[in-house]
Amino acid sequence: RERMAAMPQPVILLTGFEPFDGESVNPSWQVAQALHGETVAGARVQSLCLPCAFGDALDVLGAALARQRPGIVLALGQATGRADFSPERVAINLNDARIPCNAGRQPIDEPVVPGAPAAYFSTLPIKAIAAALREAGLPAAVSHSAGTYVCNHVFYGLMHALRRRRGVRAGFMHLPLLPEQAAQRAWPTPASLPLATLVHGVRLSLSTAVTTTADLRASGGAEG
Repeated sequence: RERMAAMPQPVILLTGFEPFDGESVNPSWQVAQALHGETVAGARVQSLCLPCAFGDALDVLGAALARQRPGIVLALGQATGRADFSPERVAINLNDARIPCNAGRQPIDEPVVPGAPAAYFSTLPIKAIAAALREAGLPAAVSHSAGTYVCNHVFYGLMHALRRRRGVRAGFMHLPLLPEQAAQRAWPTPASLPLATLVHGVRLSLSTAVTTTADLRASGGAEG
């Protein structure tokens, strides 16, 4: 009797960034690295470190999307000054860098993808993710701006790359600083969360993304 071939395990692609702007660590990669190889809600986490560089980050990401063929992609980034886990709602087609990236590039008022749509929305259940995090006692809120630096560059490039790939859901989440990063800053000290807390929160976010097919119909708006 022939044995049926086992179905391949679904893949979650989890990305983080290398340190930038003089930092020695980046919480996004610390978290992604910690979760590499785990199975979350039946899916295997494959982690990837992206260069904090305009253009280069999308080249590395595009190669990983082709190689891994993930069902879910969550890109993580560092957000100095934010106290919450921040699942992002929208990526905009704009590069406008306050500081040069790690490759020395500082685009001003340039599109991420010339001629492409003005924006793409996350296809992850961002409100359900934020609600699951809050239910677990973690600070979380839906964000309506991923900025205009490399984080938004990657978020937009990710959604553009997946625009015709059916069944793949993707998005971006910003994380607070690590305590050791916050301690190095002048008063007032930015908000931070320990690495173990960040790992727990991202693991819960991934589980929610895998198991939730329709997002919550709940308020997640913000005033002007």
